[in-house]
Amino acid sequence: MNKVNNSMTDNFKKHEGYGKIDFIGKVGFFGGISVLLTVVALIYLAIHGISYGIDFKGGTEIQVKFTGAVTIDQVRDSIKDMSLGEFGVQTIGDSSEFVIRFQGEHGKTDKETNELLNSSIAKVKEKITTSFADKSPDFRRVDTVGPQVGGELKRSGLLAMFYCLLVILIYVAIRFDYNYSPGAVACLFHDAVITLAIYIMVGKEVNIPIMAAILTLIGFSLNDTIVVFDRIRETEHKYRREGLPFVINKSINDMLGRTLITSGTVFVSSLCLFFFAGGVVSDIAFALCVGIVFGTYSSIYVAAPTILMVAKLRAKPVAA
Repeated sequence: MNKVNNSMTDNFKKHEGYGKIDFIGKVGFFGGISVLLTVVALIYLAIHGISYGIDFKGGTEIQVKFTGAVTIDQVRDSIKDMSLGEFGVQTIGDSSEFVIRFQGEHGKTDKETNELLNSSIAKVKEKITTSFADKSPDFRRVDTVGPQVGGELKRSGLLAMFYCLLVILIYVAIRFDYNYSPGAVACLFHDAVITLAIYIMVGKEVNIPIMAAILTLIGFSLNDTIVVFDRIRETEHKYRREGLPFVINKSINDMLGRTLITSGTVFVSSLCLFFFAGGVVSDIAFALCVGIVFGTYSSIYVAAPTILMVAKLRAKPVAA
């Protein structure tokens, strides 16, 4: 492999204007990092699990804003003895707006469960209003999802991601050939798993908007990967004699500027939303920022080099 890479590097340097970065020469190092990150992310998710929001596990969210400064501990202490089941409090934006989440009690029938839930919501509002009367609490929204509905949404979300990867595999196989498909799917799986693990690691919950953000990220990463694949196929026609490593290296160098500008623009936009937006929008922006970084990286060091590995395993040149 080293002989092939050295030969390709020498061949690569013979041509003027084809880029100065030897990506394929470093593919072993960065490929190892990619595999390590993916394995660590999978182990982390297997041990810690996915922290689902009320969209997927059922429960109630109450968003409240105060006119004065209130600490998260004060809000938590005010409701901790109310028999709400599993509950949590999250700050939104500044220190005066919070989201209170709780599971509530479950009755023997759906009607009884709804009655208990409505009673719990009323008690929480009353408790907050009484405890922070001088802060003029404003209840901005109340969202409730039943446990059965949440379970169905979770299954639907996971199936959507699975079918998304399956359809992408079929599309790339038809659009290019079977040498390209594994690289595209490996790239997208790499991006989704690492992004999800980092998102869970920082203490955030996965809900429907975040699932949509991950699917959006898959689409964004696929677009970048397809652009690189197109350039590889075009370049392969012109420089077939130079060998596949040279073709891939030249293609990535040709598309590097376009990739960095496109990804950088989306990253900066998402970063602004992360810092200046609040609530779910900020969480979505965080997921996109992480995903864009790994998506851009994987288009270079996961998707394209996988073509080399598949071609070697199949022991024949990549078909144009």
